[in-house]
Amino acid sequence: MPRKPSLTLTEAELPLMEVLWEKRAATVNEVAEGLPKEKPAAYNTVLTLLRILERKGYVRHTKDGRAFVYQPVVDRGQASRSAVRQLLGRFFHDSPELLVLNLLKDEAIDERELERLKKMTGTE
Repeated sequence: MPRKPSLTLTEAELPLMEVLWEKRAATVNEVAEGLPKEKPAAYNTVLTLLRILERKGYVRHTKDGRAFVYQPVVDRGQASRSAVRQLLGRFFHDSPELLVLNLLKDEAIDERELERLKKMTGTE
């Protein structure tokens, strides 16, 4: 049975979105060239991923001569909020408190970091 398409960004899609967020608009070649050198991708792979991102509503394209120019429709903040909502739903029963408790329990957070978090939330 085929896998259900992810509504959030996959590991393969995120680097392409990073390039588009930085450039604001790019052709397939420009996206491929903007990818990290340690993880290059072939033109056809980039094109396929951009088409998937377009179907998912993350990008749109316009035609400039023979080239398609892709632009992000979703900004980085929207994408990260969507990913966190999915994470909350899948692993933490839609509970932000359970997520935070899990992070605090599993991560080594020093006193300075805790103080900074308190200031950010206004709970000092």
